[in-house]
Amino acid sequence: MTDASTSPDPADTLAALLSVLDVTPTGDTGLDFTARNLPKPGGRVFGGQVIAQALIAAGRTVPEGRLPHSLHGYFLRPGDVATPIDLTVERLRDGRSFSARRTHAAQDGSAILSMIASFQERQDGLELTEPMPDAPAPEDVESAMDRMGHMDHPVARFWTHESAFDVRHVGGSIYLGPGDPDAHGGQQVWMRTRAPLPDDQLLHRALLAHACDQIMLEPVLRRAGLSWVTPGLSVSSLDHAMWWHRDVRVDDWLLFDQRSPSAQGGRGLGATRVFDQDGTLVASIAQEGMVRVPAEG
Repeated sequence: MTDASTSPDPADTLAALLSVLDVTPTGDTGLDFTARNLPKPGGRVFGGQVIAQALIAAGRTVPEGRLPHSLHGYFLRPGDVATPIDLTVERLRDGRSFSARRTHAAQDGSAILSMIASFQERQDGLELTEPMPDAPAPEDVESAMDRMGHMDHPVARFWTHESAFDVRHVGGSIYLGPGDPDAHGGQQVWMRTRAPLPDDQLLHRALLAHACDQIMLEPVLRRAGLSWVTPGLSVSSLDHAMWWHRDVRVDDWLLFDQRSPSAQGGRGLGATRVFDQDGTLVASIAQEGMVRVPAEG
């Protein structure tokens, strides 16, 4: 059983993540960076980490005051946590209000991610938003720490004691067994960092991209009656699309309202709306992934 007294301090786990996202410039162009990886069971780089690093690298090259409002990325190969990541940013356009950047992430010369992101200056405009659906308060929902924090298992420890995020599934998680979908066939999750963060919108938006990757395909599994411990299950992110509608703070509670519109051909689609605790829609996300289960019989 894991001894809570030996668990990392939440501030330390968040600091470790922030140090990995603080990409280091290389060369003289201002467009090349290198980045380290967080350890992860299985030795594969967490997809949310590399897409957050790619976004921060791109954000370091745009005019001051422009923040990301959308990104589209493809995961091309699994990354190795023992190998540094090389990030190369391409300036596609700098207009009067918008900037576009393409970032390639590679290890040993092989691409692992290709992402394009758009950045915008703050501007006035129409204000429309969907209302937040009903959900219990995060304080009334079981956390991943409650569910798995006592388990002496490397994966359980990674997603609890060593995680920078407090993750709480409404109606129960699918970590250890299948869960019931909500009334609309999806799931709801509350999430926030386990320690406070500085006021840096690029960082908060990148951390949202990082955090969501761990749950984006869960609605597919939940609708299919599967869990993360289903024998023979193979899940891998293929692509990721994200839109930030408003400023976001990932150190305040955020509600991820999720659906899976379709699964077919060994692929499944997850769609998510992200609301702050005041009920404001702050982001929309979509991800398709490979979802394979052994054939019966």
